[in-house]
Order: sequence, then C-alpha cells, then structure tokens
Amino acid sequence: MTTTLSDIARIQLDQTFRALDTILAKGAAHAKERGVDEAVYLDWRLAADMYPLTKQIQLVSDFSVRGLSRLAGRDPVSMPDDETSFEALRLRLAKAREAIWALDPAALSADPVGSITFPAGAIGDLTLPRGRYLQNFVLANTQFHAATAYNILRNIGVPLGKADMMGATQLVAE
Repeated sequence: MTTTLSDIARIQLDQTFRALDTILAKGAAHAKERGVDEAVYLDWRLAADMYPLTKQIQLVSDFSVRGLSRLAGRDPVSMPDDETSFEALRLRLAKAREAIWALDPAALSADPVGSITFPAGAIGDLTLPRGRYLQNFVLANTQFHAATAYNILRNIGVPLGKADMMGATQLVAE
C-alpha cells in the first residue's frame, strides 16, 4: 500500500480540525458556564509576545489551506481574519477542511520529491522537497498553533486533556 502526500495531509488535518472543534466547543461552554464574555477567552494568550487564541486558530487554517493549495498548484480560498466568537472559529475550521477536501488529491501528491519554493516569513523564500514541505513546514506549523490553542484554553481552566488534543473521541467513533 502506498501512502500519498494527500493521504498524509488529509488524515492529519482531519484529526486536528476535529480535535480543535471539540476544544473550541468546550471553551465556549466553559466561558458560558462561568458567565465570562467569550472575547476574554478569544483574546487570551500564554505570553505577551504570543498570538491570542483567535489568531492561533486562524493560523491553523491559514497554514493548512495555503500550504495544501500551494502543493496542488491552486490559489487558496479567501479566509478573512474576522472571527469574534467560538462559533465563528469553528465555522472557519469547517471552511478550511472543505477547501482542503476540494483540492485534487493527485495534484497534492504529484512529484513528492520535486521542489517547492514558498515564503517563510522573516527567513524569506525557502525551497524544500514537496514531501518535506508538507511534513516539516505545513503540518509542523499547523500542529504548533493547534497545540498552542489547546494550551491557552487549558491555561484558562477549560477542562481539557490529551485525549481532546489527540481527537481520541473521534478516532474511537470511526
């Protein structure tokens, strides 16, 4: 059995999106139970120089959609950063998943050892083999921001555990 770049990306990102959906739902419930305005949670950050929860979720969708669109040779769907509620963030993740699943699997998986050049922030443009780009840049960044979102809500006191971050409840249901 051959595992393609498309398989790796979709399996990993599906798990991440489902886990974040659960985590965000628990965050919303926690804020509501305590009578705290959602904006307090959405603006929370672990350190002064880190992005708040809202931006962490936006970056999860941005890295995944832009990265996979680049691999598929497509322009990414527009995803303005205008979410102001847990529900809006959950809808953003659903839109990101939909955009990824709309990409042609063959185009995503084409030439896994071929090179891809991409903007990498302050570093400038980088060139990596396509498989390494997916695993070491796209998925690594997605997981970093997903874990940071989890940690922000955990830090506030939302009752989350490793099973939530791993999407374990969804894995059992499959």
